[in-house]
Amino acid sequence: MIPFGQRLALAVSQKKNPVCVGIDPRASSLPESLKPKSGASPESIIESIEKFCFEIVDTVADLVPIVKPQSAFFEELGPLGMLALHRIVRYASQRGLLVVMDAKRGDIGTTAVAYANAYLGAGAPGSPAYSPWGADALTINPYLGADTLEPFTQRCASSGSGVFVLVKTSNPGSSFLQDQPLEDGRTVSQKVADTVESLSFATRGELGYGDIGAVVGATYPKQLEEMRTRMPSTWILIPGYGAQGGSAQDVKLGLDTRGLGAIVNSSRGIIFAYEQTRYQTSPYQATRWTESVRKATLDMIEALS
Repeated sequence: MIPFGQRLALAVSQKKNPVCVGIDPRASSLPESLKPKSGASPESIIESIEKFCFEIVDTVADLVPIVKPQSAFFEELGPLGMLALHRIVRYASQRGLLVVMDAKRGDIGTTAVAYANAYLGAGAPGSPAYSPWGADALTINPYLGADTLEPFTQRCASSGSGVFVLVKTSNPGSSFLQDQPLEDGRTVSQKVADTVESLSFATRGELGYGDIGAVVGATYPKQLEEMRTRMPSTWILIPGYGAQGGSAQDVKLGLDTRGLGAIVNSSRGIIFAYEQTRYQTSPYQATRWTESVRKATLDMIEALS
């Protein structure tokens, strides 16, 4: 299988944009045509959410290179929610999209191995590239130590998958740990970034990027620009665009001159676009809500072009 970093570069080049659509469903925000009625059974709620997610995938599949399901919004729905997540990941792959599972896993030893085996690998059953969840990539947490990354990077090598390591996250409280200075003059996030870059450099493909990526938020544009320079071989997953305050000018700091090197995530701004005044006209409010989603996606593509 072609390594993840190269597959991502090819997908971004083919679609001519770095947009990543985050799939973060909430029953209370579903369009009226799908919103569960008061007192609906768990099975009915899951059915509505699954249909919503399938329609999101269908709406953006020809426009963007990659989607990012957030596992938490399925986990809170219990076992049925996790089965729905599994079906959505498989469906997105069938529609030709790369899939990043946003689960932020991280642990030591055999536990990390189990997480890596569970999530990473979108190949056929029986192949080395198969995993039960079937994701092309996974977000992971490095703050238990550099040794906890090794099971994930080894799995990436054997399955053609990728990971995105939390480096400088978009939340306001990220400075509590990530910006703290170390004795060698670097901050914690810079030290993590240097580790990620060394791992990614070792897996670089012909387009210059490896399989080990980083998460750097759009809400800190100066640090995003610095991290782009610090990690020249590393794909950057950029959250924080749109609803969290990151602008198109901010996120462009994470891209190289070819428009490669980063994927820019938008979740609420796309999947719930029908809630935004700018996209609300009467035909959109019922069965045609996906037109708002598509228009929001096209607007984001244009903004980043």
